[in-house]
Amino acid sequence: MNSIKSLSSLAICFCIFMSACPLGSTAFASTSLWGKKLVFQVQPCLWQLHSGVPVPALRELSVCMSLRRTISADWTGFEYKAPGNRETELGLGGKNGKLFVKLFGHEWQYENNLTVNEWHSVCLTWSGQAQRLRISINSTFLIEICLTTSQQLSKNGTLTLGVSHYVNANGEIQPETGTNLVGEIALFRMWAREWSLEELKNLNCTDGDLVSWDLKQWTYSCPPEPSINLHCACSFYTVKMETCIFNTLNPGNLLLSLEEISKIWLESIFHKNTSIHSILVSSPCSSCPIVNDSATLDKDQELELLSNTICDSCFSCEVHIHVNPPADVEVVQTEITALLSLRSPLNFLNLSVQGNDIVVLPVEQFSNSTEPAPTVSSETTPTLSPSVHPTTREPLHVNDTAEPDQFFRVDLFLNMTGNPLDPKDIIEKWVKKQLEVNNTMSVLNLDIKENAVRNMEHYFNLMISQDQPKQYYCAFHVQECNKNTVAEIEILIQAALVSKYQNHSIIIQTVEVMIRHIVPKNCSEDTSFTIYGKYIWPETFPQRIQVMGCITPTSERAFRLCKLDIETDTTRWADPNMKNCHQHLSISDLNNITVTPGNAAEVVVVIQDLVVIQLGNSSELSPSHLESVVEKLSEVVDESIVNSAVGANIVTIVSDILLSNTDVTPVSNTFLNLTDRMADNMIFQGESANLTAPPLGFSMINVDPEEFSGLTFGASIVSPTKSPEMFVDQGFVNKPHPTANATISLPSALNDFFPTGGRNTTRVQFQFYGTHELFQDLDINNAQSNWTLNSYVVSASINDSKIMNLEDRVVVTFSHQIPTKPRDKVQCMFWDFYKNGGRGGWNSSGCETESISPYQTSCLCDHLTHFAVLLNVERTPFSKVNEQILTVVSYIGCGISSIFLGLTLLTYLIFEKLRQDYPSKILINLSSALQGLSMLFLLNTWLSSFSNYALCIATAATLHYFMLASFTWMGLEAVHMYLALVKVFNTYIPSYILKFCIIGWGIPAVIVSLVLVIDKDAYGSLADEEIEMVLDSTEAFCWIQNDIVFFVTVVAFIGLTLLCNMSVFIMVLIQIKRIGANKLAANSQGSVLDLKAVASLTVLLGLTWSIGFFSFGPARVVLVYLFVFLNSLQGFFVFLFHCLMKENVRKQWRIHLCCGRFRLREYSDWSRSVTVGDRCKKKNLVNSDSVTSGSSQ
Repeated sequence: MNSIKSLSSLAICFCIFMSACPLGSTAFASTSLWGKKLVFQVQPCLWQLHSGVPVPALRELSVCMSLRRTISADWTGFEYKAPGNRETELGLGGKNGKLFVKLFGHEWQYENNLTVNEWHSVCLTWSGQAQRLRISINSTFLIEICLTTSQQLSKNGTLTLGVSHYVNANGEIQPETGTNLVGEIALFRMWAREWSLEELKNLNCTDGDLVSWDLKQWTYSCPPEPSINLHCACSFYTVKMETCIFNTLNPGNLLLSLEEISKIWLESIFHKNTSIHSILVSSPCSSCPIVNDSATLDKDQELELLSNTICDSCFSCEVHIHVNPPADVEVVQTEITALLSLRSPLNFLNLSVQGNDIVVLPVEQFSNSTEPAPTVSSETTPTLSPSVHPTTREPLHVNDTAEPDQFFRVDLFLNMTGNPLDPKDIIEKWVKKQLEVNNTMSVLNLDIKENAVRNMEHYFNLMISQDQPKQYYCAFHVQECNKNTVAEIEILIQAALVSKYQNHSIIIQTVEVMIRHIVPKNCSEDTSFTIYGKYIWPETFPQRIQVMGCITPTSERAFRLCKLDIETDTTRWADPNMKNCHQHLSISDLNNITVTPGNAAEVVVVIQDLVVIQLGNSSELSPSHLESVVEKLSEVVDESIVNSAVGANIVTIVSDILLSNTDVTPVSNTFLNLTDRMADNMIFQGESANLTAPPLGFSMINVDPEEFSGLTFGASIVSPTKSPEMFVDQGFVNKPHPTANATISLPSALNDFFPTGGRNTTRVQFQFYGTHELFQDLDINNAQSNWTLNSYVVSASINDSKIMNLEDRVVVTFSHQIPTKPRDKVQCMFWDFYKNGGRGGWNSSGCETESISPYQTSCLCDHLTHFAVLLNVERTPFSKVNEQILTVVSYIGCGISSIFLGLTLLTYLIFEKLRQDYPSKILINLSSALQGLSMLFLLNTWLSSFSNYALCIATAATLHYFMLASFTWMGLEAVHMYLALVKVFNTYIPSYILKFCIIGWGIPAVIVSLVLVIDKDAYGSLADEEIEMVLDSTEAFCWIQNDIVFFVTVVAFIGLTLLCNMSVFIMVLIQIKRIGANKLAANSQGSVLDLKAVASLTVLLGLTWSIGFFSFGPARVVLVYLFVFLNSLQGFFVFLFHCLMKENVRKQWRIHLCCGRFRLREYSDWSRSVTVGDRCKKKNLVNSDSVTSGSSQ
């Protein structure tokens, strides 16, 4: 009664305390990083793991983080290095456009860099024992790496986020520049075990047990920032704290346990939506730190408190709480920390929590029991001893007088010293030698695991030195033949296993033995229907082999073991051993089998075995056999409930047939309807299920119609002989997955088409076919058709619904199997089951095609069915031989042009008399632009081979600039000719060449700068196929990769320039003709000179480039050859017409470069050979030397 009164009084006091003013409280800010992010700018920001956070030596781990890149450059996610070692033991990052992971000095790269300006959840799991490394992005496993060695992660290494690092001579961590992340990181956590993909999905809101997302675990040079995009709601939390009790009046009043006091206190301060699941309290200690929170008390209160304060006990408290509804982790952590930081004084009791020691961790869930598991027990283990008894064709029935053997389960922990090549084999031989001494006991189902630890003390004391013992865990069964009692057998097993074993340097010492007597049930009677016939297996004792006579031949026997399972300690029938029996059924016999709900699963297994046997003997199924298989599978789907196992077997059968040489065209629609019905009716656990087999993938999702907001399915496949990887996003994603061969996004408007009725969920199914075998259209397979299937096939459907005439279109995106070229036509189509007399074919109705790139096409369709992309290819493509020849001609021509353009520039720059007129100065600028264009074209492949993002952009932009500058100066050459010869003579324009230079070099600079400012990624490295199309080369090339930028700033610019130049060219020709008509004597020599003038004008104005606009039709090949030849040699033609064939240039060569009789003396009337330029009286616009020189030679 007194306890009840005390409890009531305490509760009342707590209520009064919460409603009145607290006796001095100190608020502690939460150190949680949940809801915050780390921002990394161009200047490296160092976030490193605090040296006080212990990282043990690990054999397995999982690491997860959220990451967002803001620029496309090399980056580092995290890096872990062993103490004193510069080699990266574990790391994640990206370089050269690829994702990489590092482990123990090795590096693996994956063709999937993370999309810029988007958050990604990246997880890395590693198991040394399983020798595997996995990477998942956004809850989808992208790659699994099989390792060849089993190593151990070094303990207490250095860990940094967002930047690589090294440790200097003073032991300080310093960042390494060049690969630092420019972006943001959040939710970095590390666990001391390898999680599966499903487990990782459940850990989105769970903190790490090794490294948690808490400020106390990190040392940093730049503070975290709040994030409005990273929130995670969790229901379960573990609160850890150090609590002190101060009894201020009579210690005798403390009649309650620490758990009861803590519970009353916490229930009084927590909100109503927070419930306490359990409380664990450690043993209290007698010495407690006295916390002085009297700063807010007046003088009398402080003296009274200090005079009466007695520290009764301190204890560690671990509280498991449940928050309902789930709340954001950062909000819960802040509120709980604030509530616990308040000191709780009563009239006789005072509780205080050390605020800096409060830890609030989100957890996945609570275990059923909070009590620690016992460390010592007396249990046993069972074993497998198959004893074969003679039998006839009838089954060997269990003798009524026979008794089953006794079984024990043994869990054994041991240490092994030494370094044997096969330690598990040594342990197995030792266990059997110790127990199987008198043939009354047998060791069965022995399972040995290395480095299994029982508690944290074992965990942190693991040593990697060969001189230190390694710990192993063994689980096995012991079968005993009823010679002794249970107690005697346990004593025998205990005595046999605790004895020390030593063989030279190898020592085995038992640490702990747990033995448990188990009584497994008999395997009940079972009927199995196989290709060898129907067999009824009678009830059988555990670990006994039942023997049956084969149907054919009668002299042989079939065997089946009643197996004891090491995982569950229960019995189950193993698969029958029928190797001595002959096949009793064939595919033709399937027509005689009646499918019932009870035998459907066995019928599918029979079909699967028959198909495997038939395809093993032949490369294909005959049409009759194929028809029998399809009909029987259809019966299974229609007559029975298909579970996941049966569905997986059906998909495997379809896969085996598709991978063979069987012609499935006659039954393709039947196959498609079969898989569609199977997926609609299949029963499975959870909300979704996936079935895969090479090259098929099926995904079934049960959705709530009221919460449906769209679905996105994607699949990727390496080859038709591999199973596809699939992913599903709960929402409408209007862009393709970076690695998917096909994605299909369903809009939320589909909700209007969901079936109505009593079902709470609607089945949405997706199918992916990485083969074309089921989709052979007779119309496109004939020789006259140019169409070919250029993608894999993906489909979507909703059970009991026919989806059509959607206003919000379904978005389907395909990766092309063959990259398209500009002349190719792609078309989105769907599989029409009614086409070709019911055999099916491709139809484009209801689908719109949107080309994304030569590698992808997006389809907008108003219905649901099977979709794909078809390609219409010209039957006379440009041959590979022509492409190779043109590539060689292009590079040789540009090389020759570069040499002669250099000679042209040297000639005009060295000889001052040659560059005294305006045309010569314009020619110098034009030659400089052409020289830059030629050199950049020749060096482009070499520069792009470095695979440097910034270098490639700079190369492409510079090449773009020189191309625009070349055509700008060609246009200025035309303007000069127009002013000099057509519009007006003897007109003076001040700063004539300066204005030309501003235009000729400035306009290209403005255009290129605008492109870089608007979208620098418009420049980049073209893929091989694009280069082949544009430049007739198969090597990497840095150029414009945005079609809009290319057509606006290159094609349109060049087209307009050439149009203007052509107009000037015509006017100049007319003017030349008039000048020639005024001559008194026209002869053949004048015609030749006019022809030279025309050729010179054509080169200067770049009119040969216009051939590219007419390179189509039957003469395409000839025109392309002409285009490449003339334009790659443009620099040579400039030298030919404006140096070699120009008289005043040849005279300067002879004056300054020749000797002897070839040397020409300086002549006095030089000025009469050159059109007066700057030395005139600056009042006349000079005539065009480019034209008149032709006549003066």
